[in-house]
Amino acid sequence: MLCATRNRTSTTRRALLTLLVVSAFFVAVDDVPAAERRPNVIFILTDDQGSIDINCYGAKDLMTPNMDALAARGVRFTQFYSGAPVCSPSRAACLTGRNPHRAGMSSNAGHAGGMPGNQVTIAEVLKPLGYATAHIGKWHLGHSTDFRPRSQGFDYSYGHMGGCIDNFSHFFYWSGPNKHDLWRNETEIHEPGKFFGDLMIREVSQFMEKNRERPMFIYFAINMPHYPYQGDVKWLEYYKEKKLPYPRDLYAAFVSTIDDRVGQLVAKVKELGLDDDTIIIYQSDHGHSTEVRAHNGGGSSGPYRGNKFTLLEGGIRVPAMISWPGKIPAGEVRTQTATACDWLPTIANLCGAPPVRHRIDGADITDILKSADEKSPHETLCWANGRQRVVLRDGQWKLFGDGQKNELYYLTNDPGESKNLAAENPELFQELIDVHKKWSTTKADQE
Repeated sequence: MLCATRNRTSTTRRALLTLLVVSAFFVAVDDVPAAERRPNVIFILTDDQGSIDINCYGAKDLMTPNMDALAARGVRFTQFYSGAPVCSPSRAACLTGRNPHRAGMSSNAGHAGGMPGNQVTIAEVLKPLGYATAHIGKWHLGHSTDFRPRSQGFDYSYGHMGGCIDNFSHFFYWSGPNKHDLWRNETEIHEPGKFFGDLMIREVSQFMEKNRERPMFIYFAINMPHYPYQGDVKWLEYYKEKKLPYPRDLYAAFVSTIDDRVGQLVAKVKELGLDDDTIIIYQSDHGHSTEVRAHNGGGSSGPYRGNKFTLLEGGIRVPAMISWPGKIPAGEVRTQTATACDWLPTIANLCGAPPVRHRIDGADITDILKSADEKSPHETLCWANGRQRVVLRDGQWKLFGDGQKNELYYLTNDPGESKNLAAENPELFQELIDVHKKWSTTKADQE
């Protein structure tokens, strides 16, 4: 799980956190002139999308015009990192700005557990400013009422609580008995035969229509291209004609299916006249899956090694971009390192919120959005999981250590992490190990 070694503030309990967040926003929304409307924020989070699986990130065999259009009207990152190489922890990092371990989500949420209610999400930061808040899509941060979106600052929730569903039956197929998993707020609903991506567009459109006079925060967590691969027929036929090999053809059809829904969402924003007032963030939660249910692959990490479940670059270096017409530069690329934890403090700043007062691991990257010359606020990034216990990036150095095999890579010359330089740089390796050890002594702090 990820941490940044800078930009951490003091800690406190949930009750005090709520008081601080509410009291910090001392300007009443009614006192804000109409001309100073706070921007809407739509956070699009895809699921298991590979490091380069958008045309603008290097894919030559996919059709992603709507994703590319988002990049063309905003800022695209080339060294952006997920908080974790697996679903629940990576989502906790996005929503809380915290290392997943400190957010209480060091592994995937099961049916009984979830992200603790004492975590403060983006929705909870924005609600005191008068924002209408919605979760649409995949949650995977807990099934019980205490862990669900409406207990984490969301006014409205529509989607599934677990890790994946069949997009037509809305059943979770894993190990029996199979479970139906489709909810509106706390009420189970049944809409068999309706494609979940289309239901998401319906729900987000209705939410925007209802709340168009208020600022909105919408967490649009697409459950694709996570298996089962169920792309639109037109795209299945398209890639069949292109003779894409299996399973890339199935995966590609699903990515283009997502792209269509992204286009529909952006079109709705424009239809409502909200284009200039809306920040759109796009990110994949982590790398592509090679699980058997994903046909053993289909996604691509391009020049990077690894995939979902690994802390190699292909598991945690993800597509990420942000747009806000007229406010954020258009068509620009940023090579600075940034992480999913950075969204919360950055959104808070862009929306005119006071600085976040509780302890987070992310940093406000607004200055990076404005200038390609601005330095990254992250000198060092750390992760840890059961498979690669010690993982650290310091500048262009990337370290792995599990007590048996030690690895050190220089990413500028070796983005594929193929040449192990640990034996040639023993002092540097030990120095970085010590940095990670220092982090690991505090990573369990969940205050």
